[in-house]
Amino acid sequence: MRSPLNDVLRLGAAIVLALAAHANAVGQEVRILVQSSPLAGFRYYAGETLWQEMKVGDELALVREPDNEHDANAVRVQWRGHKLGYLPRAENRAVAAEMDRGAAVVARIAALIEDRNPWKRLRVDIYVVL
Repeated sequence: MRSPLNDVLRLGAAIVLALAAHANAVGQEVRILVQSSPLAGFRYYAGETLWQEMKVGDELALVREPDNEHDANAVRVQWRGHKLGYLPRAENRAVAAEMDRGAAVVARIAALIEDRNPWKRLRVDIYVVL
């Protein structure tokens, strides 16, 4: 028996693939938002000192740290070569797996919020590039 949900998922996948093919044909890339996360460790790294320079929309570098002694799925987040922190351990497994398999994964600053709680200060959007 066919499932309506499976039909919708297949249609969605077909649309995404068609958009990606069209974008590639005209020299554009397609980015699909796959995750939005807070930044772990913001108060321990360069975030506080660079706060005034960072802007929403700025590109972030994601760096895998498979040998990290605390988390084998660690993904470091950097801005202009400065370490800002990590994707939270509870939210890094899928991103780490995609990076390990060679997928193009990029990130940007989604939000900068002046809050006393360091977990709320910077939000990271993560995209898979097709």
